[in-house]
Amino acid sequence: MSGVTVGSAVATVVVPETAAVPENRVRPAQVRPPADKLFRGMARGSGYVVLALMTMVGVFLSLRAQDALRVDGWKFVTTQAWEPESHNFGIAGILTGSVLIALTAIFFALPLALGTALFISEYAPPRLKKALIALIDLMAAIPSVVFGLWGFFFFEHASVGATHWMSDYLGWIPLLHLRVDTGEADAGNPLASNSYYTGSTFIAGVVVALMVTPIACSVMREAFSQAPLGEREGAYALGATRWGMVRNVVLPFGRGGVIGGTMLGLGRALGETIAVYMVISLTFRIQGHILGKGASSVSSVIAQRYGSSSHFAISALMAAGLALFLMTLAVNFGASMIVARSRSGAESEA
Repeated sequence: MSGVTVGSAVATVVVPETAAVPENRVRPAQVRPPADKLFRGMARGSGYVVLALMTMVGVFLSLRAQDALRVDGWKFVTTQAWEPESHNFGIAGILTGSVLIALTAIFFALPLALGTALFISEYAPPRLKKALIALIDLMAAIPSVVFGLWGFFFFEHASVGATHWMSDYLGWIPLLHLRVDTGEADAGNPLASNSYYTGSTFIAGVVVALMVTPIACSVMREAFSQAPLGEREGAYALGATRWGMVRNVVLPFGRGGVIGGTMLGLGRALGETIAVYMVISLTFRIQGHILGKGASSVSSVIAQRYGSSSHFAISALMAAGLALFLMTLAVNFGASMIVARSRSGAESEA
C-alpha cells in the first residue's frame, strides 16, 4: 500500500500491488482439449494434401507436355491451328476462345448473382430465404451435361431472334460485329440462314453463366450477411432507407466478396468442358465475333481429340491442359487474396 497527498488534505489510497507474473506461462495450445487438437491437425493435414495434389497435377502435366513443347517452342502460344501430326499446333485460338466464353459467362452471371445475393440477404422473408438458399445450392449440384442439353436443344434455337437483334442494332460493338465471309448472314436480311447464329461463343457463355451463378451467389451472400449489425443500425438511425443502408454499408463491406465470387466463377467458367463441347461449333482460329457460328475452348478440344490422338498428339493436349491449369490457378489464387484482404474476408477478424 502507498499514501498519496492531494492538495492540503492527506488521504491514504490503497493501491493493490501488482501480483507477480509467473515466468512460465501456460500456452493456450497446451490447454486445448484433445478434440480441438485433432480437428486442428485434420484441417491442417487436409490443406497440405490439397497443395500436394495440385503440385502433383502440375508436375504430371509438365512431364507429359515436354515432347510437344520441345518441338513447338514459343509457337505453341501463337499458332492458330491444331495439327499435331504435322507439328502445326498451338493454343492461340482455343485459349482465346476459352477466355471469351468465360468473360461472356461472367457478364451475365455477375448481375444475376449479385441481385440474387442481395435479395436473399437483405429483402427476402425468413421462410423464403431458406428456400432460395436451398434452390441455389441445388442448382450448383446439377450436372453440367444437363445444362449442355438445355443449351443444345432449347436455348440455341430460341435465342436466334435475340442474336439477330443484337447483330442488327449493336453491331457497332466490336465483339458483336459479324464479319460476313461466306454470305450466310447479312445484317438486316430476314432470309439469312439461322444456322450462322448457332454454336457460338454467346450461346456457350450464357449456358456457362447459369452454371457459375450459384458459386458466385453463395460467396456474395456470405459476405453480405457478415456486414456489422452496428453499422446497419447506425445507418437507419441517421435516416437511411433500406436501399441507402445497403448502398452505404452492405455493398462496401462485401466488395471483396463480390470480386472474389466473380473471380471464382471466372475460374470455374474457364475450365468448363462438357456443356461447352455440346453447344459450340469447334474452330481453332481466333473468333473475334461472339454472335457468329464457331467457338473454341481448351477443355473442349481435349475432350474431342483425346480418344483418337497419337502419343505426340496427347502430349500436345497435355500442353494445352497445362496452360489452362496455370491460368485457372492464377485466377483462383487472385480471388482468394482479394477475399482475404477485404473487410468481409478472414483477415478482417480479430
